[in-house]
This record gives sequence, structure tokens and C-alpha cells, in this order.
Amino acid sequence: MISIETLTALKDAVGAKGWSDDPHELAPHTCDWRGRWQGETPLLLKPATTEEAAACVRICAREGIAITPQGGNTGLVGGSIPRGEVLISLSRMKQVREIDTANDAITVEAGCILESIQNEAEKVDRLFPLSLGSQGSATIGGLISTNAGGVHVLRYGMMRDLVLGIEAILPDGRIWNGLRGLRKDNSGYDLKQVFIGAEGTLGLVTAATLKLFPKPAETSVAFAGIPSPAAAVDLLGLAKSASGGTLSALEIIPRNALDLVLQHIPDTRDPLDQTHPWYALLEIGAARVGEGRAAMEDALSSGFEAGLVTDAVIAESESQAHALWQLREPIAEAEKAHGKAAKHDVSIPVSKIAAFIVEATAASERLVEGANVIAFGHVGDGNVHFNVASQEAGAGDAFLERCQPATEAIYDLVQKYGGSIAAEHGVGTLKSDDLAERRPLEVELMRSIKSALDPKGIMNPRVLIPVAR
Repeated sequence: MISIETLTALKDAVGAKGWSDDPHELAPHTCDWRGRWQGETPLLLKPATTEEAAACVRICAREGIAITPQGGNTGLVGGSIPRGEVLISLSRMKQVREIDTANDAITVEAGCILESIQNEAEKVDRLFPLSLGSQGSATIGGLISTNAGGVHVLRYGMMRDLVLGIEAILPDGRIWNGLRGLRKDNSGYDLKQVFIGAEGTLGLVTAATLKLFPKPAETSVAFAGIPSPAAAVDLLGLAKSASGGTLSALEIIPRNALDLVLQHIPDTRDPLDQTHPWYALLEIGAARVGEGRAAMEDALSSGFEAGLVTDAVIAESESQAHALWQLREPIAEAEKAHGKAAKHDVSIPVSKIAAFIVEATAASERLVEGANVIAFGHVGDGNVHFNVASQEAGAGDAFLERCQPATEAIYDLVQKYGGSIAAEHGVGTLKSDDLAERRPLEVELMRSIKSALDPKGIMNPRVLIPVAR
């Protein structure tokens, strides 16, 4: 129990607008988007500045009170759902502190929504390339803490590759200002990388200096029918060569995922005349108008000749390009409308994706009666969203229980092919035990780092590193 005096001190630290214990306001902060976890918190804190956030952490550190940090609450592995901890949301910290076009950098606070950062970059003719389905609500603090990926990792890298510096509050309440817009800084350990992907277990990220890039003069998007995942991998190589390295995305979509999108997402349609077992969505960004289109035509032409592409369409306008992406980005939303599914966000070396999908599909169908495997994702970086849904609509928790043997088999295959059970969504509470079982030494090292920085264990307990038994 938190004493009345401590609750009062926390409320005073953020002012009247900076806290809530109203059950109606707490409700959306204590459950996840998928409806898998339901948590609780005695108090929601909403600091408006780094100093207010630091004051909250200092009080919690002094009293030994656990903290759950939360961004836009778009996470998918339970990492931002409190289980009785004080909840700190940085949603009010949304200032753009600086845009430095000469340095191709933007400094923003942790509560800034990804889409707003993209828009700010566009105002100065720059690109912030991180792009994902939840970009209208995901915040940069959460994206940094989970090392988010998205659809453009192939060309621009993960979140950690886009961060030049961060500002963070340490577990004792001290503020570390590492907001350096430097691309070269060999003055010891790269401390920002310790916090990126740590899922709030080592501190509270309050601001970041991010990389900006030249905005492509032309972006060409195509949607192609393909025979298999193996064809997608081979097409990736052709598209890389044809584009001279400017291929920014190559997504794979199975027909059953497209069917769910067409059924549940308004204003979507199949752009091809015939159905195909698999599809590839390609995007090429070019420095000069016409080069992207030409590269896309070369890639698809080579694909046709090699038997990798059976039909394709190239977007003729920005609205058509958006319509093609709308066949990929809302797949998770369409899956949710169909029913609950056992979801596996895994990464595999690109050369082994096709073999993994074939083997994991066979295992899932063998172990789960009525399974409908939906395997889609980012071929360009090896990230496969391998989901086991039910053929019947409306599946619930009972179906998820039946999928547990398939999950074990899928993770065994990930290990066999040298992959990771946590590609871009993070570990959270969902995969912490699995990670400890499969990578015990790495978890032991992470536990040592956490003990050094957070000896009281108040920062997002239970997440990433399982509680020692």
C-alpha cells in the first residue's frame, strides 16, 4: 500500500492536471489494444516536463514504489500494463524542442506521436522514416523503449539506428541529458543504446534527438502476386539490384490475410484480377523523379522472367499507393475482428524465411486442430509475424490455450534457424520466461545491468527480465 502522504507528494509533483485516480480515465491505460491483459494502478501520473517526471521518480525511489512507464499504450507484449504499480504516462510531454536541418536532426519529447514527427519532418522537406500501423497513436518514448521496427527497416534500420541521443531519468530520479546530435562520439560506452529496447526497465526516456533524411523525390509502390515465400526472397534480391539500394520495403502477404482485410477493413479492394496464394508489396524511393518507377519496372520485369511474379500493378498516384499499403498495414486490425490468435513476432535470417514458414505452418496445422496460419511481414529484414488463428470466426481464450504446443514448436524452429523470438514488438511479460529459458546467459547479463542501475528494482518490474525465483 502507498501511504496517503506519498500519494499527496506525487500529486503535488505534477500539479492538478498531472494526475488521475478516476476509474474511467484509468481504464484505457490498464488494458492492452488486443484485450489480452487487464491491469490496475492506484495512480496515473502525467508529468508535463522532465523535471516533473524526475520528481515523481525520486519520490518512488525513496519510498521503494514500483513504476510502470507508458507511451501510447500500443504495445503488444504486456510491457506497459501496470499490475499495481504507479503508472507514469508521458503523453503530455509532446514538444518539438529543435529541428536542425543542417544536421538532419530533430529533438522531440517522449510523448510526441510518431505521425506528428513525420509531419514536422515533412514541413522542412525531410523524412523521418520510421513507419508502422500504429503511427497515429504510438509515441516516440515507447517506440524507443521497445526498439520499434516497422516497414522501412530494410533501408533505414530499427529505432535504435535512428536515435542520435536521448534524455532519460535514472531509477534514482537523476536526469541524464544525452541529447547529442552526434554521429561520431567514441567517448566510452554508447549509453543511449542501454536504454533503447530496455522496455522501461532501466529508466524513463523523456526526449530524443532523431535522425532525419532527405525526402525522396519519388516513391514507387507496387503490389504483386507471387507463388510462394521463396519467390518473395528471390524477388527481394532482384529489387535490391534494380533499385541500387533504394528499396525501402518488401512485405509479404498471404491470401488468407488479404481476405480478412477485404472483409473487415472498409474501402479496400483486391487490385489484381486473379487470386494468388501470396503477394508482395514493394516500395522504392528515388532521388529523382522517374528513377523509382523505372527501377520498379525493372524489378518486376525480371521477376516475371524468373517466374517469381505472376501479376502486378504499380501505383499511378499517391492515393493509389496509399490504397495498396492499406492492404498490408491493417492486417492486425482485421485479424482482431476475426478473433483471437496466437501471435509470434519472430525474426529469421532472410535466406531461411521460406523454409521456416513451410516448416512452422506444417507444425502448427499438426498441433492445432482447425488452425489457420497467417504468416506475413517484412521480408526485407527477416521479420515474420507468424500467427495461428482459427478457421472459425470468434475464437477466444480457449483457442489460445490450445495453441500453446504450437508456440513451443514455432519457437523451437526459430532457434533452429538462428532467429529471435522477439523481433520488433519486444519481450514484455509475454515472452520473458521464454527468453530466460532460451537465452539464459543473456538474461543473466541483463539482470546484472538492471541491478547496477536499478538496485531497488522499481522500474517496470516483471517486464523483459522475469522475477528471480
